[in-house]
Amino acid sequence: MPTRQWGVGRRAPVALAVLCCLGLFAPPARAQFGIAVSGVGPINRSMGGASVGAPLDAAGALYWNPATIGELGRSEMEFGTGFLVPRTTVSSRVPAGALGNGLPPTAMSGTTGGNNGVFLLPTVGVVYSPEDSPWSYGLGIYEIGGFGVNYPIDGRNPILNPQVPFGRGVGPLYTQLQLFQFSPAVALKLTDRFSVGVAANIDYGLLYASPTLFSAPNLAMTPLGPAPVYGSGTQGRSRAGAGFQVGVYYEANEDWSFGASFNSPQWFDTYTWNGENPINGRAARPSFGINFPWIASVGFGYKGIDRLLIASDFRFIDYRDTDGFRHGGFDQSGALRGLGWQNIFALAIGAQYLWTDAFSTRIGYTFNMNPIGGAMTTFNVGSPNIIQHTISVGASYNVTERFKVSLAYSHDFQNSISGPLVQPFVGRVPGSSVRTAATADAVYVGATVSF
Repeated sequence: MPTRQWGVGRRAPVALAVLCCLGLFAPPARAQFGIAVSGVGPINRSMGGASVGAPLDAAGALYWNPATIGELGRSEMEFGTGFLVPRTTVSSRVPAGALGNGLPPTAMSGTTGGNNGVFLLPTVGVVYSPEDSPWSYGLGIYEIGGFGVNYPIDGRNPILNPQVPFGRGVGPLYTQLQLFQFSPAVALKLTDRFSVGVAANIDYGLLYASPTLFSAPNLAMTPLGPAPVYGSGTQGRSRAGAGFQVGVYYEANEDWSFGASFNSPQWFDTYTWNGENPINGRAARPSFGINFPWIASVGFGYKGIDRLLIASDFRFIDYRDTDGFRHGGFDQSGALRGLGWQNIFALAIGAQYLWTDAFSTRIGYTFNMNPIGGAMTTFNVGSPNIIQHTISVGASYNVTERFKVSLAYSHDFQNSISGPLVQPFVGRVPGSSVRTAATADAVYVGATVSF
């Protein structure tokens, strides 16, 4: 039992940490454009994800622009995985008496780190380009996005205090959303310089959250009035999703190439869980709907300097029209309406230099606007996808003419947001604050077989 708590009453920061819970995905913070992964595999990742107008590998071409799969100049199979180490913290503060009825008796504040662990990010890309044919075919398998945290109870941190009747927080906070995609694709070379491509996106999603802030809480009667108590959403099953992607690619001359792609929204079935009413022990079935946003990208590649390739992509990600993101805050029943994210623009820049015919190095940088405003901090403690700056480096070596190994490293620079503590039924707690911060490091390894 925590050493510092406040009495039981309706006005408590239960809600505040509650919204945090809604964080939906496994790897909390990584090189991402909000929920969307900014690059896949060691080659694409080390270019900062830039590949819409400058394809270098099967996975990156399939992920960002299916029209480019026929421009690799070969058929290939690429396999890789990333080892992601995210680090997140959450801090909150409540002044003495801010909750009413003299609660808490003294000011409370604390900072807690997440026990997030290490996450694997698998990638597979296969491209087949028959000789003397304008057609190319591909299949990509990768994780496309998500987020998540794992925080313990902390009696000094108001948001992580236990739930009623022992405290007024949300207790241990756990969220995990993992989104995987299978993308069969086809590209057609209409002329020597112009190609079009299309991919069918078949998605697989997993979502867990405890407590289930996105469902109406149960009300526990206390001496100071009713207080909200949220159940758990960890006993659910995977859900299917689907969408599509289209792209174009144009090679203006030997030095310049351009591309554009549109990745449709990924529509998922509603997530449901086998839950339990924590007050009376009866069965409960919380549910929540969340989709993946549509993304529009344009990019270019420049090869006018011997052995050097420079690539850059510019993207727009639409969260405001996406289920699970367009609304924010608690509704009248005390359930979280959504994460309240904003639309964002993103930029990816990368460069590759061929030192020899067998050895190449790359460097990349990504920037994106933060989709989470300060006023939404309370509702996103469990989904801290707030990284804005990432730098990556990588290298590849051709062991043989047909076998290549690749390695990459990326660092997400720490970012943080802060805002007032918000409670269900009550709103903002006067003089309170909540802050979440995130950073991450990742190593990617992979191999490519040409055929």
